Amino acid sequence: MFGLPFGMLVEGAVSLLLMVTIGYCVVLNERLKRLHADRDAMRVMVSDLVQATDLANAAVGELKQSAVEADLSLRSRLEEAERFGIELANHVAAGQEVMQRIARVTAAMQKARSPVEPAPAPVESPAPSKLQSALQQLAARQRIRGDAA
Repeated sequence: MFGLPFGMLVEGAVSLLLMVTIGYCVVLNERLKRLHADRDAMRVMVSDLVQATDLANAAVGELKQSAVEADLSLRSRLEEAERFGIELANHVAAGQEVMQRIARVTAAMQKARSPVEPAPAPVESPAPSKLQSALQQLAARQRIRGDAA
């Protein structure tokens, strides 16, 4: 008497467990499908990210190259400007020297014409101090550039 219903009970429990297992396998199969789909999407996203990173690296390299070229260009222009500044200061000094000679010649001529009148004092322009300050500024810039290099 116990053999038949007990066997049926065991068979029913096994079939119930088998149905639960099959249901779990169906749920697990759906999750695996989603995981594979997400994995493919992740591959595409990683591939896009690698491509964007490569483009960014190339852009950074080009920016570095542009910065180096700009630095070289700026440096050459600065050196040229300093040379022109020194040359201009030399021309100003030479011009002042010529003006002083002319003033001395003029004073001598006036003295020779009228020996009674006192000779005017040579006109001293404030330009030599400006020249000296300009030369000092150029020297200071060159020292600063020398220290920076």
